[in-house]
Amino acid sequence: MKTWCVAKPSSDQAALLDNINYACSHVDCRVLSSGCPCYSPGNLINHASVAMNLYYQANGRNYWNCNFKNSGLIVITNPSYGNCYYDYK
Repeated sequence: MKTWCVAKPSSDQAALLDNINYACSHVDCRVLSSGCPCYSPGNLINHASVAMNLYYQANGRNYWNCNFKNSGLIVITNPSYGNCYYDYK
């Protein structure tokens, strides 16, 4: 079964920022840059979910790679949208 990691909707902004900074210090987050497919919508929870999923996918899709101090959620429905693909390439 395929799984993805997204930010919990209840996460606060500080946690989301921490998650983006942590994940993007370990994986390439260029897809979140302005003009790239995952930049829009440019909100914190969306960017955190993309970054957290990149980290989760790159590190073997283990449940602990989606914990992010209990602010991550493993989902079985592909959260990709438009040209922003959550599948690890």
